[in-house]
This record gives sequence, structure tokens and C-alpha cells, in this order.
Amino acid sequence: MAFISADGEQLLDWGLAILFVVVGSGIGFLIVWALTRHIRRAAHEQAAELIEVARREAAVAAEELKQKAESEIQDKRAEMNREFDRREIESDIRLREIRAHEESLALLDYQLEQRQERLNRENVAVRQARDAIRALSKGVRKRLEGVSQLDGEEIRRQLREEILLECQDEFRALRRSTLEKSDQELQNEARRSLISAMQRLASRPNNDLTSTIVQLPSEEMKGRIIGREGRNIKSFESATGVTLLVDESPQMVLLSSFDPVRREIARVALDGLVKDGRIHPASIEEHVKRAQDEIDLVTTQAGEEAVTRLNINGLHPEIIRLLGRLRYRFSYNQNVLDHSVETATLASLIASEIGLDPNVAKRAGLLHDIGKALPGELEGSHATIGAEFIRRYGETPIVVNAVAAHHEEVKPETIYAGLLILADTVSATRPGARAESMTGYIQRLGRLEKLALSLEGVQQAFAIQAGREIRVVVSPTEVTDDRAREIARELRKRIETELQYPSTIRITVIREARFTETAT
Repeated sequence: MAFISADGEQLLDWGLAILFVVVGSGIGFLIVWALTRHIRRAAHEQAAELIEVARREAAVAAEELKQKAESEIQDKRAEMNREFDRREIESDIRLREIRAHEESLALLDYQLEQRQERLNRENVAVRQARDAIRALSKGVRKRLEGVSQLDGEEIRRQLREEILLECQDEFRALRRSTLEKSDQELQNEARRSLISAMQRLASRPNNDLTSTIVQLPSEEMKGRIIGREGRNIKSFESATGVTLLVDESPQMVLLSSFDPVRREIARVALDGLVKDGRIHPASIEEHVKRAQDEIDLVTTQAGEEAVTRLNINGLHPEIIRLLGRLRYRFSYNQNVLDHSVETATLASLIASEIGLDPNVAKRAGLLHDIGKALPGELEGSHATIGAEFIRRYGETPIVVNAVAAHHEEVKPETIYAGLLILADTVSATRPGARAESMTGYIQRLGRLEKLALSLEGVQQAFAIQAGREIRVVVSPTEVTDDRAREIARELRKRIETELQYPSTIRITVIREARFTETAT
């Protein structure tokens, strides 16, 4: 090595360097190649894992979508089934109604045919009798002219009197039979329509009117209500217009007023004062004002509920507000608002039975007693002032006349007025609808018997079955059978004209002769 020259050492150094570079490059290439392969393998594995995860998530999402779609399909199917069932029920109900109307029409057709046949038979019988009488009168007239010296006019007069005497009883019997059949047919048809309407009505029981009592938490509260020298109770009565009675009854006070709306305002205000505990004139005025606003809201809601229940449209808001005040009005223990809704329902049902517009009848029935909610300062009956009130707010003349005439103070101009009178009477006189005081009950029976005794030929009169029937005993020597029938009809007309009664009254006229002998 010592013999190697400097140039040779330099070449050797360059050769070693090149060798090291080549070896290093090869080792680097191997290392890079190995790392690249490892990275590629890791990337493939990671991509496979990501693909598998994505596949699983896609499967889960697809399963969720499938379950959601199945749930929506089941919900739609159930909704369609319910809609189908509802429409099927509605179809059955309409089909039954159509069949019922068809049966009613068929029955009316049959009755009309029977009535027409009977009238035809009676007309034939009357014509035959007239022809027979004419033939008889001609023969008798010729015979009388041949055997007497009377002129034709005198013979005609005598013949007419003789024939009238002979046929008077038969004509009277025929007339009586015809009237009885006509009255019976009309009563049966009216009874059928009324029963058909009343059976479809579910009425509410009557309300029990008692004094308004407010419960107190303690006896000490009475002293706070009265206040120093009675200033609180005076302020309360002045603000509400209601008498507040504080007596020995434990933990209660009594509110007294003829106006049920004022009494309800006073009750709400007093409840608020008792709960608040601060009772003085300023708080009393505040709670009374708050109670008035609350009752106004309650009455408006009551009117809207009644209108919604009957499905009536187009009523003025002022009419609805006044209608709701009937919630606190009572007539013989019958709530006036419930009575108005019931009358409207009855009028609608009866109108449907006889082929009238049920909406017009329903509207008149709901508004017929609205005059009872108007202030007492207005002059006139509740029917007339109520009709004038709804007329100012745009109601039709048919409804206005029906409201004004439902107590027959005004002449009915349409059939709806008569229908409203009937529906109002049925609602007021149904069993349990109203209560009557004992004094008024006794006076009504006394007037009924006195009216019967005022007729000529009546010996005794007895009102029985709570005034729903009157039995009249007539003198057999003074009154004939025909006159007894006329007395019954005359008494019916006078009762309908002169008396007010809650239901129908049956009139029975008794004519009998008794002969008594005593053997000794």
C-alpha cells in the first residue's frame, strides 16, 4: 500500500465513495420500496375496513328506511281502514234515514189513498141519497098537486119541511161520524210526528234553584266581611246590587237577589275576596269588576257553545253574547238556555218530519226567549222586545215573526211561528221540565173547574190527574146527547182561549140518568 501513488489513492477514494453511494442508494431504494409496500398494504386494509363499515352502515340505514316505510304504510292502511269504517257507518245511517223517510211517505200515501176512497164512497152515498130524495119529492109533489088545491110553492115548502124532519137525524149522525174521523186522523198524524221528533231528543234534567251560599274558611271571616260599622258589607251590596245575609249559620253566608246574573257576579267576587283575605272597599270594587269581566266572558262562551252545538251560522256577536246570559236565567226551575237549545232541536226535528227548512226552525227556536236576557227597563213582553232586538241585528222577517208570536201575542204569519209554538210547549211541558208552586197549582185547578161550571146544563165538574183531565157531569133532563157533545167542544175552545196550562187537558162529559126505587 505504501507503493500506491497519490493519484492512485485519490482514485481509490473516489471508487470507495462511488461504491458507498451505490450501496446506499440500493439500501435506500430497498427501504423506500419496503415502506411503500407496507403503506400500500395498510391503505388497502384500511380501505377494506372503511368499505365494510360503509356497507354495514348502508345496511342499517336501509333497514331503518325499510322499517320506517313499513310503519308509514301500516299507519296509512289503518287510517284508510278507519276512514272506510266511518264512511260505511255514515252510509248505513243515511240509508236508514232514507228508508225511514220512504216508509213515512209510503204510510202517508196509503193514508191519503184510504181517505180518498172513503170520501169517494161518501160522495157516492150522498149523491144516491140526493137522487132518491129528488125522485121521492117529485112523486109526492105530483100526488099532492092532484089531491089538493094548494099551489106548487106551498107544496114545496111543506115537502121540504117533511123531508128535513125525516133526514135530520141521519144527516146529524153522518156529520158527527165525519167530524170524528177527521179529528182522529189529524190527531194520529200530529201524534206520530211529535213522537218521532221527541224520541230523537235527549233532554237534560231540570235544575234545582236554591239560595246561593258561599262557604267561608272560618267564623272570623264573617267579621272581616262585615267590616268596621258594616262598611264592607254596605260597599259590597252597593257594588253588586245583591243582598248579603250574615246569620248564625256556621262558616257560610247567603247571597239574595232576583237577578241571577248579579247573584253569580257577587258569588265570584266574594269567593275572590275570601281567597285574597284583604277585604276593604277598594278591594271589593276591584274584585267585583274582575267578576263582571269573568261572567261576561263565561256568558259569551256559553252563547258560542250553544250556537256551535246547533251548528247555526251568521248570528251577530251581540246576539250571541246576550244569548249566553240565559245560562243564569231560570223559568220554573228550567234553565232558559237549555230550554232554548232543546226548543231549537225539537223545532228542527219537527220541521224535518213535515218537510220544512230545519235551519230556519232551529234558528227561531234558539232565539225565541232571548228577550228574557234584556234589561228589565225595556217595556213589553220578552217575546216582543226579543223580536225587536234580533230584527235590529239583521234577522229575517220569518224568524222575527216566529219569536214575536211564540206566545200568540202577535198573529203568526208563517207556519214556522206555529211550529215554534208547538216546540216551545213540548219542551216546557215534558215530564220533569218545570216545577210549579202549590198555590199556582191549586188556583189553576180552581179556574178550570169554574170555567166548566159556567156552562149551561153543567151540574158538577172535577179536575183530576193533576189538571190534565176534567170530568163534567151534565143534567140528563136539560142536556141531550148532541148537546153534551157540543158542551165538550165548547169547553175545549174556552180552555184554549182563556186559560194557560202546561200540557194537554182531556175533557170528558158525562150524561146519565139514574132511577132508584125502594121496596118496603
